[in-house]
Amino acid sequence: ENNTDGYSVLEELLNSLSLKPTELVLLLEATGIYGEELCYYFSAKDYNVSVEAPHKIKNSIKDSPRKNDFLDAERIAEYAYRFCDQLSLWLPPSEILDQIKSLLSLREHIVEQVTANKSALKAVQRKHYKNQMVEDIYLEAINLGGKQVKLIEKQIKGLLNDDDSFRHKVKLLLSVPGVGLLLACNLMVITEGFSKAVNYKQLNAYAGICPFEKQSGSSLYRRPRSKRVGPGKLRKLLYLASLSVRTHNPEFRRYFLRKTNQGKNSRLVLNNIANKIIKISFAVVHNNKPFIDNYNSINPCIFI
Repeated sequence: ENNTDGYSVLEELLNSLSLKPTELVLLLEATGIYGEELCYYFSAKDYNVSVEAPHKIKNSIKDSPRKNDFLDAERIAEYAYRFCDQLSLWLPPSEILDQIKSLLSLREHIVEQVTANKSALKAVQRKHYKNQMVEDIYLEAINLGGKQVKLIEKQIKGLLNDDDSFRHKVKLLLSVPGVGLLLACNLMVITEGFSKAVNYKQLNAYAGICPFEKQSGSSLYRRPRSKRVGPGKLRKLLYLASLSVRTHNPEFRRYFLRKTNQGKNSRLVLNNIANKIIKISFAVVHNNKPFIDNYNSINPCIFI
C-alpha cells in the first residue's frame, strides 16, 4: 500500500536481503505527489532513492504489448541496473522552495479561474435579457481572485526574504531584461535554487524551447523544431518575457528587427530571445553579478 504501513512492509523486505541501505538503489517513476512520501520515508532511512521520467524508462526498454504492474516493476528494475551509473539521487527539496512551488501552482489556478470568469461576464453582459445578480456574482469572484493573487505574491516575497541566499539570487535574476518575479521564482523552483547540476541548454530543452534537428540521409530532412513539451507555465512566462524585451529593450529590439529583415519567422526569433534570457539568467547567478546594460568587456576577444 502507498502509505506508511506499506513502506514498513517494503522496508522489512529490503532488510531481509542482508544488504545495507547504501548498497541499494530504489528507483521509481515520477508520479508527482503520489511518490513523494515514499521518497521522504526511504531517504530519511539513508536509502539511495532516484526518480526518473517515465518516458526515459520506456524508451530505453524494449516495448511490449503486454502491460501490468509486475512487468512495469521488472522494466524499472532493469533500467536501474543498466543505468545505475547515470542515475541522479533524489534529495528532499528546500522547504521554502516547496512552499513557493505550491503557491505558484495556486496562483496559476486562480488566474485561470479569473480569466474564465471575465469571459463569462462579457458573455452575460452582451445578452438581451440581463441578470444583475449574475453579473454581480461574476464581478465579486473576479475581485476576490485579484485580491487572492496579490496575497499569494506577498506570501512568496515573504518566503524569499526569509532566506538570504534565495533573496540574493532572485535579485540577480530580476536584473535580467524581461525577468519578473514569477519567472524568477519558477526558475528557482525548477533548478532548486540553481543547486542542480544543469546548464542553460538543458533547461531550454526541458522547457521545450530548444530546437532539435531531425535529419536522416537524403530522403528525410526537416528544419530543426522545438518539441514544445515540458512545463507549459514556464514556456508561457518565457514567451511573455521575450515579447516584453522585444518591445522595451533596445538591444533585443534591434536583434528582433535584424533577424526578421533577414527573413526569419517572428516566432522563431522570439524563441531565440527566450533562449537568450535563460542563458543570461544562468550567467548572472553563477557569476554572482547582476546584469549590466551595454556591457563592454575590458579584455575583448579579437578574431582575425
